[in-house]
Amino acid sequence: MEFRSFHFSAGPVYSALVGATARRRLPVLLRNAAYRAFARAVGADLEEAELDLRAYSSLGDLFARRLRPGVRSVDPALDSIISPCDGVLAARGTAVDGALVQAKGKNYQLEELLVDRELSAKLTGGEYATIYLSPKDYHRVHTPVDARLVRYDYIPGALWPVNPLVASRRDRLLSRNERVVITLDAGRLGMVALVMVGAAGVGNIALEHAPESVTWRAAGERRRVEVDRQIERGDDLGAFRLGSTVVMVFQPGRIQLAGEVGTTLRFGERMGSVKTPGRGGAS
Repeated sequence: MEFRSFHFSAGPVYSALVGATARRRLPVLLRNAAYRAFARAVGADLEEAELDLRAYSSLGDLFARRLRPGVRSVDPALDSIISPCDGVLAARGTAVDGALVQAKGKNYQLEELLVDRELSAKLTGGEYATIYLSPKDYHRVHTPVDARLVRYDYIPGALWPVNPLVASRRDRLLSRNERVVITLDAGRLGMVALVMVGAAGVGNIALEHAPESVTWRAAGERRRVEVDRQIERGDDLGAFRLGSTVVMVFQPGRIQLAGEVGTTLRFGERMGSVKTPGRGGAS
C-alpha cells in the first residue's frame, strides 16, 4: 500500500475573526449555557472535561481542556502504537521519495513539512498518518510511543482552514500552515516526527513542556526549544484551541500502522504496532 486518502476557503481575515471569537472571555454566568449550546451544535462530549464548564474562560480554553481522570485508557499492549489525539484518519501511507498525501491528487514533501533535512532523510520511506480534528473533538495531543522528547520546532506560516474540503483543493496546505514539529527519539523504533498543524484561528499552540510557546506566533519567527525529557505513551505534548491536524511520521521498517481512511479515532486506542524483528522489522 502506497497511500490512501480521504475526501471530506478562507484566508487571513477569516482566521483572525475565528481566533478572536475563540479568545473572547465569556462572563461566568453565560459559560455553562454557551458551551453546552456549542457542544450540541457540533456534537462535542463535554462530560469528559476535567473541570466544571464555568472554569473555562473562553471557547479556546474549552477546546484545550484536559480529560477527567479515568475517562480514557491507553492501550496496554507493549507493542501498541496509540492514536495521539481524537479525530478522523484523513490519510495513511508510506512516504515514498519523501512524498505524503494531503488529499486525493494533492501531495506535499516531508522536508517542506519538517524544515529539517537530516530528520526528513531519516523518515523518508517510513509510515505516516494524518489525523484531522474537528470542532467536536478533544483537542489535546499526546505521544503515540514511549520516547525521549528531543525538541519542539515552531515554524511560522499561514492559518488556512485544514478541513478535508479545503485540503482537497489547496496545494501543500499542511506544509504551508503554521506548525510545531515535535521530534521524538523512540529508541529501537528510531526517530518519530509528530507535527501539530495550525488552522483558522489556531494560533498560539500551547506546548506542555514549553509554556512560552503561546508567545511565539506574535514574534513571527522560527523557534527551536531543546527539551530532552523522557515521556511515556499517552503523555501530554500540547493542545490546539480549535479544529486542526496532526501528522506523525515514523522511521522506515520499525512499525506498522493500521486503520481505514475515514475511521474515527480516539486518543489512547491502538492504531498500529511495532514490527517484530525477523519479520520485516528492525533488529
